[in-house]
Amino acid sequence: MRFTLALALGAILCPSAGAQEVRSLTGTVPDRIIYHSIRFALPPAGVFRYLADADSLSTWLTATARVELHVGGAYELFWDPARMDVNSTIGCRITALATDQLLAFQWRSPLQFRALANAADPLTHVVISLVPEAGGTRLHLVHSGWRSGADWEAARQWQATAWEGALDQLRRRVGTLQTRHHNP
Repeated sequence: MRFTLALALGAILCPSAGAQEVRSLTGTVPDRIIYHSIRFALPPAGVFRYLADADSLSTWLTATARVELHVGGAYELFWDPARMDVNSTIGCRITALATDQLLAFQWRSPLQFRALANAADPLTHVVISLVPEAGGTRLHLVHSGWRSGADWEAARQWQATAWEGALDQLRRRVGTLQTRHHNP
């Protein structure tokens, strides 16, 4: 677990590698990740609250949420509470947690990519790290697990745009210190 977490953090904290290739113990693999970075004018604990608290998540990302803040706990976001099984991350779990520093969880795709991405094993995966910087916090988001093929690339591009919009909502909600970086 610690080794996997170290590899994930290395990819997050070294974004220059993100646009090229990702190296692993088994060799070089094509880069199929979504990466975003944005700096907030809040300490890590303040930013973490917007990621880990169900009520706070509903102010910028989703209509309603269910979060059980422990490894293995639920990380379920519902965009249409009347149809929770259709447009949601129902069944997704937290895979790593370090309060005020790191949150990792499984991810389900929206309705148009449901048959493709939500049937994948494993599901795609999101890792968010929070790094203190002078006067604020740098958030790094890495969304991985995207497979090859035109349909998968369409889903990845859609999700990259969705994350950009979501982080913009969060930026407007809490304020930022500088512009963000990303790879679509």
